[in-house]
Amino acid sequence: MADVLALQAIRKSYAIGTPVETEVLHGIDLTLRAGEFVALIGPSGSGKSTLLNIIGLLDSPTSGRLEVTGADTTQLDDAARTRLRGHAIGFVFQYHYLISAFTAAENVMMPMLVDRGHPDRQMEQRADELLDWVGLSRWRNNRATNMSGGQQQRVAIARALAMEPALVLADEPTGNLDTASADSVFALLRRINAERGTTFLVVTHNMALAERCDRIVELVDGRIHAERA
Repeated sequence: MADVLALQAIRKSYAIGTPVETEVLHGIDLTLRAGEFVALIGPSGSGKSTLLNIIGLLDSPTSGRLEVTGADTTQLDDAARTRLRGHAIGFVFQYHYLISAFTAAENVMMPMLVDRGHPDRQMEQRADELLDWVGLSRWRNNRATNMSGGQQQRVAIARALAMEPALVLADEPTGNLDTASADSVFALLRRINAERGTTFLVVTHNMALAERCDRIVELVDGRIHAERA
């Protein structure tokens, strides 16, 4: 299997060149292979969010090498990074960030609309296919505000898959859900991983969910403290 993500000696500092310069990531090495489902755990302040932002190409490392689907992102300009992010990486957050005035189908279409600039029938078909896949065909025309928390997160997952990304970054995707809904959403992520071969990196504080992943990576004080299968 090919590497979907490869980090080599990733460091991140803030306030560089000032008396309060602080390094928050200290030489991170991490590889995710195609089809892996990996949990990223660690205490608050360990650098998880900073690392996820760098992997998601929302921020840049101070030094080190970051490859996404074989592309060395440190050699890309902003436009190329944006294109790569839009096509190769999907995002699922703790809060769904759906557009409340839009229907479920319209929310799922948004990444495609941003990419192509105008709606078309192919986008609608893709949105319908994904909503069916996450079990929400009946709710395609419902606005986000007229759905339960679990349903909203399923729409967010469908949206994350709209561009068929190789990698999905999920930041506490079940954090706002009750136990039953959290279990259902996590089971959906695992099914997507198994049936579509999508690679997942899931940040979670829920150790019961982390133990259901293929591998657990623990981050402590900006360093990988441990990895275990």
